[in-house]
Amino acid sequence: MTKNPAASLSLEQYEVWFLTGSQHLYGEVVLAQVASQSREIADALTASGVPVKLVWKPVLTDSDAIRRTALEANSADNVIGVTAWMHTFSPAKMWIQGLDALRKPLLHLHTQANVELPWADIDFDFMNLNQAAHGDREFGYIQARLGIPRKTVVGHVSSPAVQRQVAVWQRAAAGWAAVRGLKLTRFGDNMRNVAVTEGDKTEAELRLGVSVNTWSVNELADAVHAAPEAGVDALVAEYQELYDVAEELRPGARRHDSLRYGARIELGLRSFLEANGSAAFTTSFEDLGALRQLPGLAVQRLMADGYGFGAEGDWKTAILVRAAKVMGAGLPGGASLMEDYTYHLVPGAERILGAHMLEVCPSLTTSKARLEIHPLGIGGKEDPVRLVFDTDPGDGVVVALSDMRDRFRLVANAVEVVPLEQPLPNLPVARALWSPKPDFATSAAAWLTAGAAHHTVLSTQLGVEAFEDFAEMARTELLAIDDATTLRGFKKEIQWNQAYYKLAGGL
Repeated sequence: MTKNPAASLSLEQYEVWFLTGSQHLYGEVVLAQVASQSREIADALTASGVPVKLVWKPVLTDSDAIRRTALEANSADNVIGVTAWMHTFSPAKMWIQGLDALRKPLLHLHTQANVELPWADIDFDFMNLNQAAHGDREFGYIQARLGIPRKTVVGHVSSPAVQRQVAVWQRAAAGWAAVRGLKLTRFGDNMRNVAVTEGDKTEAELRLGVSVNTWSVNELADAVHAAPEAGVDALVAEYQELYDVAEELRPGARRHDSLRYGARIELGLRSFLEANGSAAFTTSFEDLGALRQLPGLAVQRLMADGYGFGAEGDWKTAILVRAAKVMGAGLPGGASLMEDYTYHLVPGAERILGAHMLEVCPSLTTSKARLEIHPLGIGGKEDPVRLVFDTDPGDGVVVALSDMRDRFRLVANAVEVVPLEQPLPNLPVARALWSPKPDFATSAAAWLTAGAAHHTVLSTQLGVEAFEDFAEMARTELLAIDDATTLRGFKKEIQWNQAYYKLAGGL
């Protein structure tokens, strides 16, 4: 089966440039040492296993070279960000034009070549060579003066904490690159009368770079019904190999045709998205046209391959799912559309049970999912096929994207996915059970206070930090709910943000 290049999860095509600042004041011998040591820093980061290729660039010593480097980074589609370090003192006025021109994410690495001070050997030549302690402060000033969004990482590159922060930022930059230029296909419109799934699609293209457009669901149905029988045969055989297929769906059984139709939906949906160059999409149970089933299995499998998805026309969540898929590429765990459905309210053991009608991504489990068919009480169509499983336990994050009229708002809640306390024999959908941080009451009250959406992405690959970095790159508000959250402080943060984003956006 062909793969859609637009929905790739590979980070191999990306680069981050490593920029080093200095000046000619110290002479060519010192500049040669700067170049050598900055290469060593870049090589050490590469050796630490950062997920994106780090490309060292010659030392920058004047404003024209800095500006040209920024413009080159902007024009290179595979360059998703730059990491900058001021090895010596690089006068920051040289950086004004370059930083003003830069349109790629920036990480300011505040480090130095040596870990320990060589106490007995320090002379002023050593001090002139190793003066990032105040060279980076000069750089920090000009970034603040120009209002440049960036992440600042402090410490020696041999530190696991530094390596982790750089890796998280690179993943966020990859997610941001995947969103910029993302084509999102909507089949039909939003669920009727629902508020939070609405949003300004023009603003999304301006702020996020996402093109959101709608096609008739019957155009999809035409592609579904044109799927070749040989393709259906091959896909059904794949299902039988990968999943625990219910007896009634197997070849020769009474409901096998429903499974074949589910395969037909997958083939048609894939072909439509590939032809459109789309890496994200939405459906709605209220607008199924000539389709015989609400797409369930097909949506689950496309998400597992890297597509973003939002149910009920929720294109904002589809964007988030796609971003999370790319950011988490290669890490254990997964990412999926999710919805807070119902609660377990035993005092001291409160839990949230998340699920959806059909569309939860099997990347959330390492177990063999069961392929089943059951009635769906809404939509008015045939019983749909779907994968049923329990999400693997572990740390995770639940994130929502809301349109607040004057800005988009991300809300991220750190959670712990926990095992089901008892079986759920009468709930034939994929599901997750989690304990939100800092506690259930604070989490729920903060979520409601923020106006965060009920559709989310659940990632068990990433933490809050990745979405904080993503929000910084997107210049988008992010409210974090974690162990440090108090409701009083959270309310104040929302009030402060209201004023800040009004001023930042212009009156």
